[in-house]
Amino acid sequence: MTNMADATGERRGGIYSRGVVGWMLFDWAAQPFFTVITTFIFGPYFVSRMTSDPIAAQATWSNMATISSIIIAVLSPILGSIADESGSRKPWIAFFATIKIAALCLLWTAAPGSSVAFIVLLMVLATTSAEFSIVFNDSMMTRLIGQKDVGRVSNIGWGMGYLGGMIVLISVVLFIAASPETGKTILGTTPLFGLDPATGEDARVTGPISALWYLVFILPMFFFTPDASRGKPLAAAVRSGLGELGSTIRELKHKPGVFRFLVGRMIYQDGVNGLLTLGGIFAAAMFGWHTMEIGIYGIILNVIAIFGCVAASSLDRWLGSKFVVVLALLLLLAATFGMISTGPDFTLFGLVSLPIGTTDGLFSTPAEKAYILYGLLIGISFGPVQASSRSYLARSVSPAEAGRYFGIYALSGRATSFMATLSFSLLTYWTGSARIGMASLIIFLAGGLLILLKTPYPAAHLAKPLEA
Repeated sequence: MTNMADATGERRGGIYSRGVVGWMLFDWAAQPFFTVITTFIFGPYFVSRMTSDPIAAQATWSNMATISSIIIAVLSPILGSIADESGSRKPWIAFFATIKIAALCLLWTAAPGSSVAFIVLLMVLATTSAEFSIVFNDSMMTRLIGQKDVGRVSNIGWGMGYLGGMIVLISVVLFIAASPETGKTILGTTPLFGLDPATGEDARVTGPISALWYLVFILPMFFFTPDASRGKPLAAAVRSGLGELGSTIRELKHKPGVFRFLVGRMIYQDGVNGLLTLGGIFAAAMFGWHTMEIGIYGIILNVIAIFGCVAASSLDRWLGSKFVVVLALLLLLAATFGMISTGPDFTLFGLVSLPIGTTDGLFSTPAEKAYILYGLLIGISFGPVQASSRSYLARSVSPAEAGRYFGIYALSGRATSFMATLSFSLLTYWTGSARIGMASLIIFLAGGLLILLKTPYPAAHLAKPLEA
């Protein structure tokens, strides 16, 4: 294993050294899971075509996200603390990558009418494994990059992730996704590999595709990115890590700025996670979009997301991570309000009427076009809000404690995220309206923003007790 001195040397090599590029490629490798599985292809297929009841299926998908969030919230800080004590991050990433890849490959079995419970189990395994891997990868950042460049590198990595996700998504939309009625792709050709859209094969194959992409592109991180020196044996690391976790939680009393940031991030990330998990299936249910339409919508958002991350990489360095996060949250609030105010023939809760003239062609109705415009605000914001939150914390902790704090950071991103999806599920069940369920996301985005506005930057600068 590469020792800590090597990691420091790698930092001196600049942001485009082999180790840093390998680290950024992890985002490139991981993002297609979130793009084509969770958000734009498999999730909407699960809701609109795998089952016969779209409303119940939306709630089931939301429940899957809730279960995953609880598991991630409980285990992430524990694993982060253990990683600090065991030193090496790569063995943990490899372990969870194995689980994720196997679960994704098995999504091919999600034919219409097949066991919903089994597919939900696979998604829980894939989602938790993906998030645990991110904890270990993020905690490597402070050893690779100086504080001046963490925001830039974090946003570039996130932008690379969206580019990778977009490439996979475009490939699926052009060459695989097809109309269930005609059996033809948007190019008028038969789907690759003779896939049958009538049985959902064009959506189901995204599981194995995402697994292969992840396997191939995490290899540069394993080959070139320096890892911390191996520390204590696993059993000792577990015991010590659990003790360190308790100490870290108690230590937060003396780091009120960091604590306030983590609480604010915990709340607004609930809203962000909700948008990422539910936004695609909400559109699919409202407009009856199939794989082709939802895929093109996803491509549009990912193109905008890349430009958002590129712009944010400079803004983060010039104006700071807090400025980027606040701006992104304001845009996400505007986007969420716009989306929930839109129906098949209106927007802004009926203040603007959008009569349906024709339903022929892609996004042919005015309401669909309005929904896409609101989606552009999400596209430009959801990368920077997450990448600059990551660099916000990296500027607020030392490399020696990065594992523990990024574990708690993952906790702050998931500890109550089940509340957003649970709120969606309960309100949808209660009212029969997914729009009312989506409206609950505004509470989380706005609440987190208000706390962040009172948080110092970097967060470690607040030395007074939190009550002061």
